[in-house]
Order: sequence, then C-alpha cells, then structure tokens
Amino acid sequence: MTALPPDSAVYRHLWSTDEVRALLDDEGRTARWLDILVALARAQAAHGIVPAEAAEEIARHARVELLDLERVAAETRATGHSTLGLIRVLRDVLPPSCAEWVYVGPTVQDVTDTWFALVMRDVLDIVERDVARCRDAAVALARRHRDTLMCGRTHGQPGLPITFGYKAAVWVGELDRHLVRLAEARPRLQVAQLGGALGTLEFWGEQGPGLLDDFAYQLGLGVPDMPWLTARDRLAEFATLLAMVTGTLGKIGNEIYELQRPEIGELAEPFTPGQVGSITMPHKRNPELAEHLDTLARCVRADAGTALEGLVALHERDGRGWKAEWLWLPEACLLTGAALSFAGRLLEGLQVNEPRMRANLDAQRGYPMSEPVMRLLAGRLGKHVAHEQVYAATMAGVEQQVDLATALRQAGLVGPSGLSEEDLAAALDPRAALGATGAFVDRVLAPHAATG
Repeated sequence: MTALPPDSAVYRHLWSTDEVRALLDDEGRTARWLDILVALARAQAAHGIVPAEAAEEIARHARVELLDLERVAAETRATGHSTLGLIRVLRDVLPPSCAEWVYVGPTVQDVTDTWFALVMRDVLDIVERDVARCRDAAVALARRHRDTLMCGRTHGQPGLPITFGYKAAVWVGELDRHLVRLAEARPRLQVAQLGGALGTLEFWGEQGPGLLDDFAYQLGLGVPDMPWLTARDRLAEFATLLAMVTGTLGKIGNEIYELQRPEIGELAEPFTPGQVGSITMPHKRNPELAEHLDTLARCVRADAGTALEGLVALHERDGRGWKAEWLWLPEACLLTGAALSFAGRLLEGLQVNEPRMRANLDAQRGYPMSEPVMRLLAGRLGKHVAHEQVYAATMAGVEQQVDLATALRQAGLVGPSGLSEEDLAAALDPRAALGATGAFVDRVLAPHAATG
C-alpha cells in the first residue's frame, strides 16, 4: 500500500499535524458537508420549505459514521459529480419519508464554498493559537536576552553590535502583526455561500434571502452581501495570510539555520538524543526544524500563487479555479499546521550561546564600531570627510590584518588632530554602540508584560 507524503504513515509528521488533518481528510470533510446539509434542512424547515420532522430526521441520520464512504467514493466516480455520490448514500440511510427532502435546491458549490468558510474558521483558530505560542516563545527570548551582545549582520557580513533580544523582538513584532491580520480577516473570510445554480436564490423564490440568513446563522457564519461563486478574493486572502505566517516562520528558521553553523555557533535548535543527522557522517547535528520551516514556507507560497490565479474567474460559475482550490486549500492548511508545530518546538527549545555571541563580536577586532568612530570624527572633520578617512583606514587595516584601533592610529586619526585615546576607547565599547536597541525591545515587549 502506498501513500503520498502528506498521508504517509512514515512521513506525514513532516507535512501536517493530526489536528489539521482531521479537519480535511475524507471523514472530516464529509462530516462538515453533512453539517452543512443539516443546517440547510433546518433553515428550510423554518421557512416551510421542508417538513420540520424531515429536517430533524436528516439531522439524526446525517452522520459520517452511518455512511459507507467507500460507496460514496464509488458513486462519485460513477456519476462524475462532486456531491451526488454522497447524496445517494445519505438518502439510502434516511427514512423513505425524508429522503426527498435532503439537498433541496443548492448547488455543489454552495456546499463546498460553505465548507471552505468553515475550514478557514477552524484553521484560523489553530493558526491564531499556534502563532501566539511562537510569539510567546519569542517574547521570552527577547526578554531574557535584552542585553545579550552579538554581532549584527547586513548582507551576511558583520555590521554594528546589536543584542539577541533585539533580533528576537523583531520576530515578536512580526508575529503580533500576523495575529492582528488574522483577526481582522475573520469577518471577511467566515461567510456562508447559498444561492443555487447562479447564486441568485431563484430556486427558493421570495424566501431565498431569509433562507440564506438562517442557513448562515445555523453554521455560525456571516451572511455575504453577494454570492461569491466567482469572487474568490476571500480564499486568495486566506492563502496569502498563510503564506505570510509561514514566510515569517521560514525567515526565523533561516536565521537559526545560519547561526547554528559551527563556525558561528551562536544558536542551536533543540536536540533529541537518538536524532541522527547523517547516515554517513555520525558527528552531524543538522538543523532539521529550522531547515524544514523554509521548505514548508516555499510550498505555501506556491499554493498562495495558485489561489491568486483564482481571482481571474469567468462569468457566474467557473470550475477551473474552483477545482484548483480543492487541492491548494487543504495543502496550504496542512503545511501551515506543520510549520507552526515545528516553529513552536524550535523557539521554545532554542539554545542561545551567549559566550559565543560575544566571542564572535570580539573576533571582528573592533571593526563593527567604525560608525561610532566616524560619528565622533564627523564633529571635527565633517561627516563625509570623516567617512572617507575612516573608510581608508579600515580598508588598510583589514588588508594588514590589524585591529581597528591600530588601523586608526596608523592613519593618523588618533592623536592631537583626531580622537583622543579616551574618545577611542569609548567609541570601541560595543555597549555604547547599541543605539536604541533596548528601547525598541522594551517597546515591543510592553504589551506582553504578563507573558514570557
């Protein structure tokens, strides 16, 4: 028996979580579709479209455990229709007096789009919870390492000193903004769809608008101002949100991946005894969690690209983009669930090597403090002249492999016409070159005083 990676007993832990998978597998999807049919029957009963007793019989029998899903699959293949197999099997388990009252009037897209809305609601619950988990772990890191000196890097090269708390606070701010985005999106995304063939509610006549209201109420969803059969912006927004969340996680993963390199050695992801990095090189401890976050983020971004393609839809129904949603939406949800699970473990168990951070900063021989030196000289020489002279001194010093203080002295920038030895010592103190890092960390952490 074979299975693709997301469903493989061997590999599925890499591509999702059991919690998200339960929402989207055959049982989970069918159970939700049945919930939608029950909500429709009850709303129709309230409007006298179906008998009240029929609606309650439908509610009693529309349970996934009562259905033969193998037969549903066979009927679906035989009919070539997305929901007719389900309806046939459901009708067979209903009392004969009720079988004609199930699925009265909706189109298959009413069911699937409403299911999409329920999936988005349920997945957003998970995403918000797990983003908050990652954010809280980042808060703890930012607070604990507010003053932990390290070398800041631009273009992969040493820059000014920063603190690790400053780096972690950047993560906190980004994750906080994602939580705001997710909350703001909910009213737009959690919206039912019911309209019939072209969305016009024609099948139900004058009762249609009220039926839509009651149907949405039964499911705890919002009521759309218009049918969204070819207005796929809601799904595109959802996919983009997942891509943004996983993109942030991928960025964090890449940062840890780079800083775990032994020649840097400033961070390390948690290690479980028995974890094997290589079948040929027994010494290796690979950054498996950090690395996989980038992989997952790439795949979700690809799904978001497909979702954006769906915005270009034709007329009042267009199966092309809609059917693509059946593929990308579950996949994006599964991958996002996995990414958040891995990121939570990574951030909560992250190992921070403070001595190595300081050693790596000191190994730069003072050059990360070239800006404070230039700033002091600017008051005497002018900013641009100071830059030119410090640039010449540092380039010569790097070539000669001497420290910054020596390079500045050799260039004549320390002495009667330049900096005093006291000024130089102050300018070369990394803690004096942190700028507003502490203030920024405090500002980001202020709303989280009770966490971390």
